[in-house]
Amino acid sequence: MSLRRDLPALAGLGVIAAAVVVAAFAPALAPSDPVKNRLLDRLTPPMWAQGGSPRHPLGTDTLGRDVLSRLLHGARISLTVGLAAVLVAGVVGVGLGLVAGYRGGWADDLLMRLGDIQLAFPVLLLGVAVIAVLGASLINMILVLGASGWVTYARIARGETLSLKERDFVAAARALGAPARHVVVRHLLPNVLPSLMVVATFSVARTIIAEASLSFLGLGLPPPAPSWGAMLDEGRNYVTTGWWLALFPGLAILLLVLAINLCGDWLRDALDPRMEKGIG
Repeated sequence: MSLRRDLPALAGLGVIAAAVVVAAFAPALAPSDPVKNRLLDRLTPPMWAQGGSPRHPLGTDTLGRDVLSRLLHGARISLTVGLAAVLVAGVVGVGLGLVAGYRGGWADDLLMRLGDIQLAFPVLLLGVAVIAVLGASLINMILVLGASGWVTYARIARGETLSLKERDFVAAARALGAPARHVVVRHLLPNVLPSLMVVATFSVARTIIAEASLSFLGLGLPPPAPSWGAMLDEGRNYVTTGWWLALFPGLAILLLVLAINLCGDWLRDALDPRMEKGIG
């Protein structure tokens, strides 16, 4: 189906584009400094509520920091972690999966058993353990979430490779004397990528939720970084007196994750004919 005819996917793409623009230009778009305390303005409600102020359209938090400014800067953190962690997981997983599927034998057995061991540890539990030891930082967050997601890519790449390496175009390349690296990079990888693109799209959404969950548990970026998960954690004790503190970051996570999933659904349907016919 054309993207222009898929209204949910088109709306999702619009939300994603808006989030990217907001993340890129957050310092220019934010009405105030997201980390500067203004105790005289603490717990100011949104501007349409009684006691609200146009200077703080979405209100302020317990330290008087502007909620809208923190949301805009938080988009940068969520997208950076989501995209970077998926990139790390994809590069590692696809590389290992291609090697396991093409080589077979002991390499295949070893890599798949490592994957089984990895899957035995829940993502959040692994994240809590590693970040508690290494400390909370943007790099550590990306590495932990990336390292916990490589197995999915490895298994898909391995399965596709096991099927493709028996195809005629791969046999022809081998018969012409092409080295293994050339066969993998020029013939197998392009055929594996369509399936992995769909998986990567959904993985970005899951990674954003995982980052927010770790931040909610206090294992995200150290304060006063404006992470959406940390904002949820700060607002959970003020649900009745400062409802906006948890509402707006929760809506931001919901909208972004839903938008990515809608685009992922469209991408999966769009690539289905290509994935069934194959290329080569």
